[in-house]
Amino acid sequence: MAHNTSLEYSSVIQYCRDLFLKKTRDYGTAWRILRLSSLTDQIFIKAQRIRTLEEKKVSKVGESIHSEYIGIINYCVIAMMQLELNEDAGMELKLDEVQERYDQLTTETMELMFAKNHDYGEAWRDMRISSLTDLILMKILRVKQIEDNEGQTEASEGIKANYQDMLNYAVFALIRMDTEKTGN
Repeated sequence: MAHNTSLEYSSVIQYCRDLFLKKTRDYGTAWRILRLSSLTDQIFIKAQRIRTLEEKKVSKVGESIHSEYIGIINYCVIAMMQLELNEDAGMELKLDEVQERYDQLTTETMELMFAKNHDYGEAWRDMRISSLTDLILMKILRVKQIEDNEGQTEASEGIKANYQDMLNYAVFALIRMDTEKTGN
């Protein structure tokens, strides 16, 4: 079966982007108040919930694993925006600026994914979705350690690269979930 990773990836990002921009219209950029460590914790909570749902197979809250992966993607984008924005940027950003930043960051992250796919092939297509969840959790723990080290690393990629990897793993999980659902 042939896959069009570019189309599948873009479709997931478009859905996440549309939701993100709708919420930005509703709430503005209230997320600007969050420190990077708080965003990391939000991603952790979502990934941990996914893992719990994967293990228990029952949700008592009603939000699906699917929606939690979408949340991870959008929180990763917010975190990368916060990394780039300084305090002088202000709390409230214009919708067109948010949209431009979202598009720039997700395009850059998709390009990273294609570079890694070139080197690894599309190994993620043969992975269990639960392994993608675990990889996200591992990356979160790495980011927490880097944050605890005040951003200093000796031999590791930085925080942004970890957010990009988490975003890509979440996209992969959503693609895999869709593929399993449709049988393609």
